[in-house]
Amino acid sequence: MAAGSAKTARDPVHHPLFARAYARVSVAAETRMGMAAIRQRLLGGLSGRVIEVGAGNGLNFAHYPGTVSEVVAIEPERMLRGLAVEAALRARVPVDVAPGAAEALPVKSEAFDAAVVSLVLCSVRDVPRALAELRRVLRPGGEVRFFEHGRGGGRVMRFTQRTLDRTVWPPLAGGCHVAREPVGALREAGFELGPYRRTLMPEKGPKLPTSYCVLGAAWRPARDTADDPPTGRS
Repeated sequence: MAAGSAKTARDPVHHPLFARAYARVSVAAETRMGMAAIRQRLLGGLSGRVIEVGAGNGLNFAHYPGTVSEVVAIEPERMLRGLAVEAALRARVPVDVAPGAAEALPVKSEAFDAAVVSLVLCSVRDVPRALAELRRVLRPGGEVRFFEHGRGGGRVMRFTQRTLDRTVWPPLAGGCHVAREPVGALREAGFELGPYRRTLMPEKGPKLPTSYCVLGAAWRPARDTADDPPTGRS
């Protein structure tokens, strides 16, 4: 699938105002919040065919190592997908950008050696279904690299996060939720958790409801058949 074919399907997500704001903020965060270094750690050591779900404006593309033979980048939001197509043209590894939703990935089963989710699980509509799709498209033993934000802090912060999720935050932030627990969701979806570490973004300064992040890896079990994947909602 060619990168330029990304505009042929109906968009599963449409958040144009949020997309414009995200595109500006994410570029600034590369240096001001150290996101470029996070991306290097997130993607370092990957090889083979990789699927990136929720590629946004494609800022990960520049950090894929040369051992990656191909990246298939799925992005549902049209404006961000257009920026990702531009970023794909500058990448040092082949990157194809395509529309699609995390809950119904438009690719074959067991077709990838690794999957990447970066600030994505906060905004998908159905976390268990999206993770079941990751299990489906990964080969047995395939790796998931993740950098996500979610639940964190003390009792007051967690109450604030839950309140924001029930009220203003998802409509304002393109469907984002701040109280989800990505590590627990991966475990419940049948992945084997590898090393991960929790961090704050930004590391210094005030702690915000979006500050509590986790960076790590997980694997589809080598003997896994992905039968009867979880289908509940987060």
